[in-house]
Amino acid sequence: MAISYIRPDKYFDGAFEQLKSINAYAQASDIEILDEFVDHTSQNNTLDAREAVVKFFKSNQNRDLLISDIWVLSSNITDLLQMVACLLKNNMRLHVINAGVVIDQKSDVMLVLGLIDQLRQVLESREKKMIGRPKGSRSSSKFDPYLDQIIGYIRNNVSVSAMAREMSVSRSSLKDYIESRELKEVAKGLVTLDVPVDAEEKVIDTIVCPHSETIKEELKV
Repeated sequence: MAISYIRPDKYFDGAFEQLKSINAYAQASDIEILDEFVDHTSQNNTLDAREAVVKFFKSNQNRDLLISDIWVLSSNITDLLQMVACLLKNNMRLHVINAGVVIDQKSDVMLVLGLIDQLRQVLESREKKMIGRPKGSRSSSKFDPYLDQIIGYIRNNVSVSAMAREMSVSRSSLKDYIESRELKEVAKGLVTLDVPVDAEEKVIDTIVCPHSETIKEELKV
């Protein structure tokens, strides 16, 4: 059995996009998700300030943890290193779905470093651009904080009308939210997922070393 962790970030994917990947992966891999945690705390909070998350992970030691991407754990490199180290120390297996890799205590250290370096490159690129609307902002909704609750209703075959009454919200607005995000398909595991080929090698190959291009040119001379 596995657990899943979802943390929306305005610069990355929204909660429903992460959930879509996780459910598709679980369905394709025949993995049963025992519990899921949707974390709506600020993406700027460090691990020390995320007590609920720490408690959730500690209560699920020795389990498989499903996340859509490595940045979900943290977009702060120092914080990310600590979190990955602690998860592995507690004998958890980390499934990084978008990268198509699984990390455990026996994994090649280069694989872990490759994932972290991928995030470093993304953050550096984002800092250089810093223009336009953040990727996740266009999909934000007042219903996002209740995503796990809505998914639970759908899995239990609760009608939209009954959901709306329980949540004291407009039925039409809730129906639009569910349909626009394909939550029925997500909840039932009907979304397909493309699994990367040679995923571990591709992650390691993305590592960028300082002045690597300059060194390559010098070697040609």
